[in-house]
Amino acid sequence: MCDMSSNNEVQIPGLQSNLDQWLTYLLAIHPSEIDMGLTRVAEVAKRLDVLSLASKVITVAGTNGKGTSCAMLESILRKAGFSVGVYSSPHLLRYNERVRINQQDASDASLIEAFCAIEAARADISLTFFEYATLAGLYLFKAAKVDVAILEVGLGGRLDATNIIDSNAVILTSIDLDHQEYLGDTRELVGREKAGVFRQHCVAVVGEPDLPQSVKDYAEYMHTDLYRVGYEFDYFLSGADSTTWCFSSSKQTFNDLPVPRLPLANAASVVALVSQVWPNISQQCIADGLLNAQLAGRLEQVSEQPLVLLDVAHNPHAARYLAKQLQAYQGRRIVALCGMLKDKDIKAVLAELAPQISQWNLVGLDNPRGASSNLLYQALPDDVSRSHAVEYLDIASAWHGIQSTISKDDVVIVFGSFYTVAGFKLI
Repeated sequence: MCDMSSNNEVQIPGLQSNLDQWLTYLLAIHPSEIDMGLTRVAEVAKRLDVLSLASKVITVAGTNGKGTSCAMLESILRKAGFSVGVYSSPHLLRYNERVRINQQDASDASLIEAFCAIEAARADISLTFFEYATLAGLYLFKAAKVDVAILEVGLGGRLDATNIIDSNAVILTSIDLDHQEYLGDTRELVGREKAGVFRQHCVAVVGEPDLPQSVKDYAEYMHTDLYRVGYEFDYFLSGADSTTWCFSSSKQTFNDLPVPRLPLANAASVVALVSQVWPNISQQCIADGLLNAQLAGRLEQVSEQPLVLLDVAHNPHAARYLAKQLQAYQGRRIVALCGMLKDKDIKAVLAELAPQISQWNLVGLDNPRGASSNLLYQALPDDVSRSHAVEYLDIASAWHGIQSTISKDDVVIVFGSFYTVAGFKLI
């Protein structure tokens, strides 16, 4: 139990408080949104007795593809009969999305119970919003005694709060530039930060085909067994219309797997992990799990005519993948609704997508980090006709403007940030 009291003039919520009161409190009590380092959060985890879980722990790191990898692994393991907890971030619409147990979002009551336990354990130790969320996930996974806990790294790896837990295996999805102010401005530096989740004599499945030397060096130093795409495992499309794909490794081969709705490269890494950690899971379980896996905001279709797709792509690597997916709609007019955060590489993201976009609709985001529509407008590539770009104050007015100019055969892609996709969903 924790009672309402005063802490540096900030009212501490209790078990009877609602989740919004708790979230407002968590945002108010730490001076910065991001505070890299494991000392504080590890000490509180120790007091909570969540530093070691009876569950098998899988950590998923990488620049892009973490959420989709978690969703596909979760789906396969559920098909195989395991109880599974997933901790991920950020959320789209509800905070509860950050902690899932057996594919159900955590309830308000369970999160509040976890927050009360964390508040009591932390005493005078200050925690960030993200650290609270991580500890809540671990607390609820331990209480539920899940068979497998899947932890999605929030930022980097080495100093991310999820790295207080020793994992049994790792997926490293991709390595590219993002969050340079924290992770470094080269792929070598970024790779070293993400490789920080490696553990001794554990398997690390790597889906990044162009692996920085820093990752290989750290794996050798840690005696981590790298299981790399193009080396220890590989995959390729098959079937007359590329509707199926094949996975192959020195240990296992799976033919005629269904192509998932989520990125195939990440699916291959997930299958590689399953083949290493759970070699007895059947191909049928893998196929069913891949076919049923989905994740909001990842090429999510919300309308048929016109076709409206939502994607949270917000860095050059993700934009490159999105542009490749949009090539499937060649011959159709593609209209963009884009809103981004000003600390992202806006110019590079827009440049990746520009060849696919017929009309740009640029919006400012109602967020302290949000870029203005004019900032996006100025960042468009020089070869984009400014007559094909319109600025809007917000997402709702942009969507209203778009609807009056599109036909049922057009494609609308809403992208640029989690905030953009969430804002569109709330219209």
